[in-house]
Amino acid sequence: MHATLPLLEHTDFPPLTRTRLEVLQVNLGYRCNQSCLHCHVNAGPTRREQMSVQTLDDVLAFVANSGIRVLDITGGAPELHDGFTRLVEAARAQGVHVIDRCNLTILNEPGFEHMAAFLAQQQVEIVASLPCYLEENVESQRGKGVYRSSITALRKLNALGYGQADSGLQLNLMYNPAGAVLPPPQPQLEADYRRELNARAGIVFNRLFVLANMPIQRFGSTLVSKGQFAAYMTLLKSAHQDSNLDTVMCRSLVSVDWQGFVFDCDFNQMLDLPLELGDRPRVHISELQVDALEGCPIAVADHCYGCTAGQGSSCGGALD
Repeated sequence: MHATLPLLEHTDFPPLTRTRLEVLQVNLGYRCNQSCLHCHVNAGPTRREQMSVQTLDDVLAFVANSGIRVLDITGGAPELHDGFTRLVEAARAQGVHVIDRCNLTILNEPGFEHMAAFLAQQQVEIVASLPCYLEENVESQRGKGVYRSSITALRKLNALGYGQADSGLQLNLMYNPAGAVLPPPQPQLEADYRRELNARAGIVFNRLFVLANMPIQRFGSTLVSKGQFAAYMTLLKSAHQDSNLDTVMCRSLVSVDWQGFVFDCDFNQMLDLPLELGDRPRVHISELQVDALEGCPIAVADHCYGCTAGQGSSCGGALD
């Protein structure tokens, strides 16, 4: 796989500093039951990186003592981690809002048939990857059979109350473009998803988030192989909007990798660009002090233009 950091690290991206920490995003590991072309984590069934019990305990201690409002759990498929349910239960017991970044198909895998009901019982918000409402488009990105399995999982979630009015169970879908283009306007695409998924499969959901593809890991390497990397970077830079700088997710979020080291965002984690905190080259979650973060610089490189191009992009969808 082509390394993309050398193509990104010499940057003119505007400097950013942190505000108050609100969201702790935790990557439990890179193992996944899928291998998607757009995956910025390069996750898949053969990956074995997984958070240790000790590091999971360090995360739980930080959640208990930091005053964060949101725990955002990701992977890979985070549900594959043996400590996933313990992490969720402990955070919810402390009144922390929990987000599960779910690929949907994991909910149908043997041994995980109970997972949808567990998420509902814990009132976990689900952000579910579904790159299109058309079967052929989903399977071109994610593999044969993924679309039908995703629809089965969505129906299961709807039956539990997810996406239903006044249920309190949030079901949000996540869209990534199929190639080296910016996502379409979020409100327009959300209306299309809502209409088509209901007509085709009776599916309901709360919101659609659109996320630009990041020129890193598997997607970035594919761009290099196809000779499209430079053109995609030109597209991102030409669409940059200064107004998005105030609301990029890295200003109020930190990302923790499977080893417990802290990064400004999940994308920096994948490039191994650690969070800058004084003269310390790398900070572990067990050492992190919330009060030391506010006002600190954020590590930036050219991939950051993916978050500020056009309507903006974040793990919570468009910024504007």
